[in-house]
Amino acid sequence: MPFTGPKLFVLDTNVILHDGRCIRNFEENDVAIPITVLEELDQFKRGNEDIHFQAREFLRRIDALTGDALSTAGSPLGPGLGTIRVVLGGAPHDRLHDSFLQDTPDHRILQTTLELHRTQSPRQVIIVSKDTNLRMKAKSLGLRAQDYAADKVQGVDTLYTGRHTVEGLHSELIAELYGNPGVLALERVPLDRPPMPNENFILRNGSTSALATFRRADAAFHRVEKQTCYGIAPRNAEQAFALRALLDDDIKLVTLSGTAGTGKTLLALAAALECRQRYRQILLARPVVPLSNRDLGFLPGDIADKLDPYMQPLYDNLTVIRHQCGEETQAAKRIVDMRESEKLLITPLAYIRGRSLQRMFFIVDEAQNLTPHEVKTIITRAGEGTKIVFTGDVAQIDQPYLDALSNGLSYLIHRMTGQPIHSHVTLEKGERSALADLASELL
Repeated sequence: MPFTGPKLFVLDTNVILHDGRCIRNFEENDVAIPITVLEELDQFKRGNEDIHFQAREFLRRIDALTGDALSTAGSPLGPGLGTIRVVLGGAPHDRLHDSFLQDTPDHRILQTTLELHRTQSPRQVIIVSKDTNLRMKAKSLGLRAQDYAADKVQGVDTLYTGRHTVEGLHSELIAELYGNPGVLALERVPLDRPPMPNENFILRNGSTSALATFRRADAAFHRVEKQTCYGIAPRNAEQAFALRALLDDDIKLVTLSGTAGTGKTLLALAAALECRQRYRQILLARPVVPLSNRDLGFLPGDIADKLDPYMQPLYDNLTVIRHQCGEETQAAKRIVDMRESEKLLITPLAYIRGRSLQRMFFIVDEAQNLTPHEVKTIITRAGEGTKIVFTGDVAQIDQPYLDALSNGLSYLIHRMTGQPIHSHVTLEKGERSALADLASELL
């Protein structure tokens, strides 16, 4: 008969650095912390990055637990929850020694899991890690292994896109939407489900169509007009929807997802410049993710020189806008003046930690490389009159412990869907060039 009691989850260090509160997410099951994990966490006690915060948060939590954490009984985590205990490493296991020659923290965590698997049988012992390679090593040794899934969304295919197409709408309704004031009551549009606040619609009747957004305040569809912002005009329906949300003062949080070349960052920056007078400052930030495992220290120059390569895509978007406006126009010169006076500021995301964001238009680029906790930290700093825009591609993640389901952008879209101050648009059509579109399709 299979064992039906509580499972025993063995946590890898990266799970704790991802979520310092993770020990309360295993329901009635027990949690084991290899002593090696505590040794690794000791390296992350000091610092201002999110992983340092998570390490300190976790260590404070387990220190506050009563009882003997080293006993097999462990310490209770709370009502309805299991226990937690720290597990000392045992003698080297022959299977581990034969398979892996090097003595590494990962292999010592596997050693602890193997020992628990032997002593706790027939109880299920499962190692939880965000490291794909460690999970594969564990499975090769006959151990159960899984990713930390507490903050994962259900699936990328089911993620809210912010857009819905209605076919077969009566031509008179479309004509009415093009009239004045360009509004249709909810009950006049046949839908298969209730619309979300700020959801965008393509209303069609054959070759005739209209773009509209549903506003919950008056339970009506409002026509979306294609408008130009600082020389940037939308080239498709999704871009028109994105610009409308970016320019709407009632929407305080905008998320834009899509592959490279769909115009996410360019639209956000153009909209920020268009409504610059309503904000004290325009901030553009992105997380610094070193490529090819090379840290910033490998790059030449001072800190500004080291960071410039990571910020270059944001500078490129500014150059596109200046080119569209005309280099000698007043609008282009205004961009230069705004940068010199820091009314428009491009900065690494880490540099805004601790700031109070009052009356700012804040664009966070490459948000798919943030954890859910980092996204929460950013949003909770928003003060009165601040608008925050997150852009990114959930299919292009550079962080080793994040994926399309666990990154901060996917989590944010999933959790905020249906909130009246949030709008999301998934951009699907690339608009860089015919060459870029062809490469994206064929290569």
